[in-house]
Amino acid sequence: MAEFDDFVYPYHLLEEQESHHHQQSRRGSTSEKQLDAKTLRRLAQNREAARKSRLRKKGLFLGGCGGAVGNISSGAAIFDMEYSRWLEDDQRHMSELRTGLHAHLSDSDLRVIVDGYISHYDEIFRLKGVAAKSDVFHLITGMWSTPAERCFLWMGGFRPSELIKMLISQLDPLTEQQVMGIYSLQHSSTQAEEALSQGLEQLQQSLIDTIAGGPVIDGMQQMAVALAKLANLESFVRQADNLRQQTLHQLPRILTVRQAARCFLVIGEYYARLRALSSLWSSRPRE
Repeated sequence: MAEFDDFVYPYHLLEEQESHHHQQSRRGSTSEKQLDAKTLRRLAQNREAARKSRLRKKGLFLGGCGGAVGNISSGAAIFDMEYSRWLEDDQRHMSELRTGLHAHLSDSDLRVIVDGYISHYDEIFRLKGVAAKSDVFHLITGMWSTPAERCFLWMGGFRPSELIKMLISQLDPLTEQQVMGIYSLQHSSTQAEEALSQGLEQLQQSLIDTIAGGPVIDGMQQMAVALAKLANLESFVRQADNLRQQTLHQLPRILTVRQAARCFLVIGEYYARLRALSSLWSSRPRE
């Protein structure tokens, strides 16, 4: 986060320039004033570039998130680094899935690759569990993900029922038994999501009532109660991640090995495209 001085400094320069303008106005020209204004803009731009350079060296400037984050917690910073490594590993797993499908590997060999990808997702849920204890707000707001991904976040991750809905059209042909299994999984996921969403809404309303209610003199006591209630956020994120993890484990039990491999490849490619979309959006021409 930029320090207050970073914003004050250009105005300080402006005051000096205005004083200089007054002194030179009796003998200066309009062209000199225009030159001073250009110089001022260059100085401000140079200072801003230097500020961002310092933040990058400190690891505080996250270009993918659209700005500088100066007050990120240590737990959140560690998770972001681990998540970056996880994304790199994700590319390797996707390549193995793609190669295995194209090479027409035996079911047993392909099963090893699919199980490896499931374990890969188990790892991110483990990392998120650790991060939730340190900074649950970082997870639930999706600050670790790209802007496009954040548009679809539900309690710090994907909504299982929506993921299943997206997969159904990608996994044809399915047997009647598989269709029933998929829709049953989607239905149970939807019910669990609704229960968690209602619980979170109740927590939010309870926080509003706690913070807004009572006399001002009891403000510190209100904050203490509110902090205790906020601790429940970790439980909601953990339960949502458990639902996501269970969904990913259930899919291979319904699908064939090749369908499961295709399923996880579709998931990986979908999120890779969302991240690519964010990059294109960030680098789009602006007027």
